[in-house]
Amino acid sequence: MALSRISISVAVFLAPCFASAWAQQATTVAPVTVVGAEARETTGAPGSPDATTTIDGRYLPPPPQSFKGKIELNAAQSTPAWPARVVPPEGAPNILLIMTDDVGFAAPSTFGGVIPTPALDRIAANGLRYTNFHSTSLCSPTRAALITGRNHHSVGFGVVSEAASGFPGYNSVIGKDSATIGRILLDNGYRTSWFGKDHNTPTWDVSQAGPFDQWPTGMGFEYFYGFVGGDANQWEPNLFRNTTAIYPYVGHPGWNLTTAMADDAIHWMNQLNDINPSMPFFLYYVPGGTHAPHHPTPEWIKKISDMHLFDKGWNALRDQIFANQKRLGVIPQDAKLTPWPDKLLKQWDQATDEEKKLYIRQADVYAAFLAYTDHEIGRVIQAVEDMGKLDNTLIIYISGDNGASAEGSPNGTPSEVLQFNGIELPVAEQMKFYDVWGSQYAYNHMAVPWAWAFDTPYKWTKQVPSFFGGTRQGMAISWPARIKDKGGTRWQFHHVNDVMPTILEATGIAAPVMVDGIAQKPIEGVSMVYTFDKANADAPTRHPTQYFEMLGVQGLYNDGWMLSAVPIRAPWELLGKATEDPASAFKFELYDVRHDWTQYTDVAAANPAKVREMTDLMFAEFAKYQVLPLDASVATRMVTPRPSMSAGRKVFTYSGEPISGIPRGTAPGVLNTSYTIAADIEVPQGGADGMIVTDGGRFGGYGMYLLKGKPVFLWNLLDLKRIRWEGAEALAPGKHTVEYDFKYDGLGFATLAFNNISGLGRGGTGTLKVDGKVVSTQTLEHTVPLTLPWDETFDIGSDTGTPVDDQDYRVPFNFAGKIDKLTVSIEPPRLTPADVASLKAAEAKANDAQ
Repeated sequence: MALSRISISVAVFLAPCFASAWAQQATTVAPVTVVGAEARETTGAPGSPDATTTIDGRYLPPPPQSFKGKIELNAAQSTPAWPARVVPPEGAPNILLIMTDDVGFAAPSTFGGVIPTPALDRIAANGLRYTNFHSTSLCSPTRAALITGRNHHSVGFGVVSEAASGFPGYNSVIGKDSATIGRILLDNGYRTSWFGKDHNTPTWDVSQAGPFDQWPTGMGFEYFYGFVGGDANQWEPNLFRNTTAIYPYVGHPGWNLTTAMADDAIHWMNQLNDINPSMPFFLYYVPGGTHAPHHPTPEWIKKISDMHLFDKGWNALRDQIFANQKRLGVIPQDAKLTPWPDKLLKQWDQATDEEKKLYIRQADVYAAFLAYTDHEIGRVIQAVEDMGKLDNTLIIYISGDNGASAEGSPNGTPSEVLQFNGIELPVAEQMKFYDVWGSQYAYNHMAVPWAWAFDTPYKWTKQVPSFFGGTRQGMAISWPARIKDKGGTRWQFHHVNDVMPTILEATGIAAPVMVDGIAQKPIEGVSMVYTFDKANADAPTRHPTQYFEMLGVQGLYNDGWMLSAVPIRAPWELLGKATEDPASAFKFELYDVRHDWTQYTDVAAANPAKVREMTDLMFAEFAKYQVLPLDASVATRMVTPRPSMSAGRKVFTYSGEPISGIPRGTAPGVLNTSYTIAADIEVPQGGADGMIVTDGGRFGGYGMYLLKGKPVFLWNLLDLKRIRWEGAEALAPGKHTVEYDFKYDGLGFATLAFNNISGLGRGGTGTLKVDGKVVSTQTLEHTVPLTLPWDETFDIGSDTGTPVDDQDYRVPFNFAGKIDKLTVSIEPPRLTPADVASLKAAEAKANDAQ
């Protein structure tokens, strides 16, 4: 009776829960398409382990699938059923999305350049070549638009994250209302990955403390292998697997990220293929090449140098490329070569023999880096073919995320970190780096005239959104199963925000209207799939209007017209006063690009009404897409206070536990301020060596360490000079306090509020103490004004990346003693009323002069 009552009670209790399940009948059916809000495709018997289904896709994640089996009181009388595995629509291709870095339109052979890029050539020959495709003119913004299908300001990336500001269009946070292509494809059954450069994680979120929702793994990319930031040392990068820092180069001379990431991508694809060959993949492949530092292997440098591609100089190179472009048909036959900017850059014939030697070396190394990068991309493409998947793989290969980079100064630089601190080395000084150019001992970049030549036939370079030298990228797309016009050329205007809608249409997947309960912003780009058909080769573009804005410079494309602001600041002038009224400061030119492919002839004077119409439309677009307020500053933006784990803190206390990899946005900032670094340590019997604390590396930074038992504090002033404080005697076994105190002589970052950089990079006096006793005092005439190397980190108890002095040690240089406590105290300068009055007067005078 008791058992019977229990059974009845359970049955009565469970009946409402199982009513719908009991009503269902488990039957075996053939594959069927279920028509609802969106057509759904299912395979296998419902509830079977091999059943698959597509999803509506408009609401992500999809709601739980209803149970298809039958539930009784006992399993023996019940029928199990599994949720169907979510897959993309039948025939949806694999996706290989490739984009290189800082490659001008005219650099690769595919678009008339002299640098061999057979992988890009292959995709163009097997598919389509796009000649009128555009970026935003800068790294992070282009990448944000690429992976979201929206304008860069719409997703918070009006500028690179390192220059983010507290306005919606510029905060470098991709909102939850703008799901990435990775997230959409993942929820629709793709396996997703990201290899290479991640320049879309806010700088303050890149520490071990996260949060990780703005990392690739938090944005829908299941696997990430790459670096976080604007660029990386390819020999010794700040590298991550998912969110964990890794150091595969330690103990492996000759290791290079360009090859290593190709190896890892190929392994990832082969692993998926071995597990299930039918599993579709999306691979986002974005190598560091060819952003500085240009780091090819010695073999590639020799291969390119032996070709003597650049011996005649940049002016002859432009003529050669221009002729190649017309021969290949990637520019119209009536296109004009824009004039050389004689007021900005010298002609090749004006260079001395020593200068020419250096410049040729720079170009050879750059070209080697591009050829090497393309070669490794070719290996990834070949791996797709080797798996038998090339026919149904959509490959989009974008050559560059902006125009060629002019951030290397008119003479180039052995270290890009110098240029971002406003320091330009004369050629004679650069020649000291000639033999190591491209190696781990240089962070090299080429002279601006090479960048201008690699943007042939257009004007300007990276950072300039109003002229095609900054925005026009060569692109090739292949999908053998779908694109039959092999080797065809497409001329329609398109933008990087068109890539995501193209992928969605190609896969048959809907753009979601809601993700995780959050309504999604509309997709702002348009699909390019219509261009895949030969019948549409000459069809009008479906992207008739596109605004451009970067660092205050503005532009608008509309129905074949281009309104272009003329830059006031050259892209290589990175440290200087800002234009404070960018909304009204620029002169605008107008081009009829239907008949003037290269923006050769300004017709603004003859079309004042068109200029007004275009200007009004441009500012309407700015208001629509979060472009306002306009900001033309550079240096000020780089040091704008931002949210971070260190924001507002002046005292940082560490337990002494060895930690490494703390990035700039989280580490104590010691530039342009007074500070004290004090370490309580224990030296074991027999003495100790090793790093106590460091921030930076070979190309700039500081380190406090014991060397042969002696305390050392070293400032590496951007690899130009190293200042050393050192104790005379080795520390005896036992407890000690090693302290470095620096008194800064300038006014610091506060002067930037008055559009004045006089407070930066001033000198000061440093004192090294051991157990309260002064052991060394030195005065610095100058300090690092703006930034330490961005791919180095703050480390305690070891050193990652590169050494601050290669003559002293090799990484990781683990501390052999014990650190009991480490304290970093910051004492920023304070402006007096007299300082403020003086700065205001200087600002007013400068404004009057303008």
